[in-house]
Amino acid sequence: MNVSSIQKLCTHLISSAFQRCRLSKDLCRLSVVLESSPTTPMIRVSISDTGIGSCLEEFQDLKYTREGIGTEKWDGLLSVITTRISDNEIYHYHLNLRESVSARRLTRLPSNPKNGAKFSGTEVCLSISDTVDSLLAEINHFFQKMLILKIPNVAAELVIERGDVLGLQCENVFLTNECSSLRFSTSNVERLKSGLEEYVLKHGNSINIKCDSCFCSREQLKIGTGVACSLESHRNSELLMEAVIVISEVSELTTSCFRSCSNKTEVLHFKDFSPCSVSQASLKALTSIDWRNYGLTLGSVVDQGDHALIEWESLPPYLHIDMALHCYHKQVMILPGKYKTQPDRHLIRKAVKLALDDLKERHTGFLLSAHAVKICSYAPDLASTIAGLILSSNDSDFQSECISLLGIQSQEIVGEAIEDCIEKKIISVIESNDQKPEKCKEAALFLFEDDCPQGPYFEVYEEGEDVFSSPD
Repeated sequence: MNVSSIQKLCTHLISSAFQRCRLSKDLCRLSVVLESSPTTPMIRVSISDTGIGSCLEEFQDLKYTREGIGTEKWDGLLSVITTRISDNEIYHYHLNLRESVSARRLTRLPSNPKNGAKFSGTEVCLSISDTVDSLLAEINHFFQKMLILKIPNVAAELVIERGDVLGLQCENVFLTNECSSLRFSTSNVERLKSGLEEYVLKHGNSINIKCDSCFCSREQLKIGTGVACSLESHRNSELLMEAVIVISEVSELTTSCFRSCSNKTEVLHFKDFSPCSVSQASLKALTSIDWRNYGLTLGSVVDQGDHALIEWESLPPYLHIDMALHCYHKQVMILPGKYKTQPDRHLIRKAVKLALDDLKERHTGFLLSAHAVKICSYAPDLASTIAGLILSSNDSDFQSECISLLGIQSQEIVGEAIEDCIEKKIISVIESNDQKPEKCKEAALFLFEDDCPQGPYFEVYEEGEDVFSSPD
């Protein structure tokens, strides 16, 4: 997506408003209004929130120069009105971001008294020369991605006000104030999980309602989560990396739905509770994972600006994979843009692998490694051989013991029943062992779940020991 500098500026200002709301302990309202007039080509953009109030440090990262945004597009002036709960006044500022001397950027205007009222909030306004439609598309896209984070205390709206000969026409483009079943105490990764699930059900929020032609129920979605952390001792702040993976199974491909399953995965990126661009560390991490351990074959990973795109080889046509990554500091009260730390690829890789392992653990027989799939292909022949040995034996006690271990009732003693039961047990053992992380894998479980034979020669050897050495 080709995003202009002016669009990036607007989404940055909206992101800061979201953070001010997130850091508030109260329910907050965030409103973005795009106001156009037929008498002037300028669009007035107003971003207001009832969050904790603004700190002028938030605008220090806004280094949009004449090279970034032409003077014909924007004069570089921001109008800021803000107050905090503890303030006795409402403060007014003008910020000229085109001013090269930082001391001259800020102009303090007369403030207004609050007369003892207790409230907080911020409004940032700017006038730009652009089309409403171009701004609307990017801002709406930004709002839809913010919904995935499910920030609990923010109701947001996007409003278009168009002036014409008939007067002012107001169009509410986007509004969210839905009653969420999530509690305020719900963890961030659970919110991300819920948000990505809804995103997938709405086909990437391209439509407003769940598509029943693809998803009859949420049970068609398989979801795994992973959280990795890294302690930054010099800042005494814990950096968290969350990964959520959603795999959707469509039982029957349909041409009536515009969203057909494909071999490409959209990997959404978030940093400090806001959408962000794809980092090189993320691309390296996604490339370095041994996807074959999860039955997947990686084709390529491509940076798409606001998301990464993974292309798979030989992905079944009924499967579709979506992924979201979120990096943030555990410390709650962090002003927007305070920390610049990026997660390294090892932290990202660990979170993604934990999410994949979680998927395998929750869904037996799912995401089996290529090695496990190969072994499972031998199960029918092996089961047939074992069943033949049991049925061909003339020892009735041996047959009865085998049948008892298999859990088959005496009236079910037929070749196919024994063979099917053995095959299921073989596959179950393979799947159970494949669910474990590579470093935790052990010898396969006993096929018939009998007590482990005890004796001096049944010992557990650590990795690297000589297994042929005799016991003392």
